[in-house]
Amino acid sequence: MASKVLRSDKPLPEFPRNLAVMLNANASRFSERPLYQEVRHGAYQPLSWRRFQQDVARIQDALITHGLKPGDRVAILSPNRQEMLELELSVMSVGAVAVPIFSGYSAQWAQMLVEFCGPRFVAVADSEQFRKLHSPTEFELVIHFDPLDEEGHRNALSLDRLVSESTTNEKNAGEDVPSDSTCLMMYTSGTMGKPKCVQLTHANILSQQAAMQAVWQLDHTDRFLSYLPWHHSFGGIYEKFAAIYNGAMLALEGGYGKDIELLLENWRRVKPTVFFSVPRIYQQIATRVMQNPAVGEVIFHDELRFIFTAAAALPKPISDMFEHRGITIYEGWGLTETSPCCTVTDPTIPREPGVVGKPIPGVSLKLADDGEILVQGPNVMKGYYHDQEATARVLSRDGWFATGDVGAFTDAGLRLICRKDRIFKLSNAEKVVPTELEKLIVEDCAFLSHAYVTGNGRDYPVVLLFPNKAMFNRIHDESRLKSGCGCPPGIKDLARCLTHCLAKLNETIDPKYTRLQAAMLIDYELSIESGELTPSMKLAPNVVGRVFKAKIERLYSEARDHESQDVYILDLKPK
Repeated sequence: MASKVLRSDKPLPEFPRNLAVMLNANASRFSERPLYQEVRHGAYQPLSWRRFQQDVARIQDALITHGLKPGDRVAILSPNRQEMLELELSVMSVGAVAVPIFSGYSAQWAQMLVEFCGPRFVAVADSEQFRKLHSPTEFELVIHFDPLDEEGHRNALSLDRLVSESTTNEKNAGEDVPSDSTCLMMYTSGTMGKPKCVQLTHANILSQQAAMQAVWQLDHTDRFLSYLPWHHSFGGIYEKFAAIYNGAMLALEGGYGKDIELLLENWRRVKPTVFFSVPRIYQQIATRVMQNPAVGEVIFHDELRFIFTAAAALPKPISDMFEHRGITIYEGWGLTETSPCCTVTDPTIPREPGVVGKPIPGVSLKLADDGEILVQGPNVMKGYYHDQEATARVLSRDGWFATGDVGAFTDAGLRLICRKDRIFKLSNAEKVVPTELEKLIVEDCAFLSHAYVTGNGRDYPVVLLFPNKAMFNRIHDESRLKSGCGCPPGIKDLARCLTHCLAKLNETIDPKYTRLQAAMLIDYELSIESGELTPSMKLAPNVVGRVFKAKIERLYSEARDHESQDVYILDLKPK
């Protein structure tokens, strides 16, 4: 292994022993200030630190009365909401383990994940989530947030009823819980295969936030507008605890990022001072700003201090849109197994495509001989639940975690190259890094949301393209588009534009064997629910490759037709 190790030049500050210590200290300090708010009865309703502490203490007391013990697991099937937040923090801080599971999963997938983590209790948002449990009676207690349509389940209990069982006004229990105790088990997004269940500790989560305090200045005056799902590490650890740790206010974006018009309305109501998101949402915001300057007045208000982006590089036209208005941009990189953040960019250094910054305090990076990025620090997971073999493959005895990402060190920090498993060989044995091509394609065209390059064992690579339909039939600010963009009004026109633009892009790609010789534009929107996108809206390559296998084969067929109801094939072979 290479001997060079990349570290932060800032020390890791001290941090609380566990979540209960942190929550109690903040409740005492901030008392009547709002910790959280969501829309109820048409208006944002604030939840104070004092009320939150009381709710958490009562839930803890009731759970313990029902038999919850340290180390017990509680699976939670729910979208983001106040009840989920209070229950999750109650479980985690008292010494038990919360296991959030994506509420959009099918019943079969959800049941499999619930069974795998072996919970003592299960919590569900409503009847829809309750029906995903094949045998609800096998659990000692099923807690539901909304009333259930189903009746007569002896072990089902509403959260309201649970809270009413206790009248304690004590501070949150759990201040004696060891810092290395597992408090959260989070399933990975599974971009390359079956999800694994990551075990994270109090120290993993709190060291992360202590490190970030040395990077930025968040405090109790800050406001978050949050749509990122809490079953995923970006929203459920990094963003959520950034707010809670620093006493800031976390406002739920009730559209969960799926309705850009509602997001913009909630932005107007909350006026966030910081915003955490993935590039796809920033792309949609930028599109609305291009179409309507009044939207820009809402987004770029005087109190907006910085935005944070992760999961993929933020295209330069979008970052320019924020930076030209004096809004600082941070970009980070990490994995669920690293709680999640490992690196953050320095906003005083000019942004470079693919460069995700230097390690946060306490974290060290080095590169294996094949370029795989290795991470060591207090943020590294305890291991995978019930999978010692998988844990041993990625976690060395001296604490270095093998991330599966390939990278390189630059003066500005870590440059990401590709997932190790995505690099493929053509029939001539030459290697292709598909993510580099995908990034070039999507950054080259604002009318595309995703690109998927493949070609393992083939003579040449091909690409599947998915449109950004929000760009169609709109008035565009041409200064934000590529010079000479035809601004196609529909997908058929986009296919014609792309044939020309991809041919020009191909000419700039070296070596020549990596140039694309065929592309397919598909009239289809990838989704998290179908598994084609991860919860952080990254492409899930294995799923996309499997779902569109027949279309990929069609691209390699000599007898392919070029247009059908939902696809447009673009021939990019040089004439």
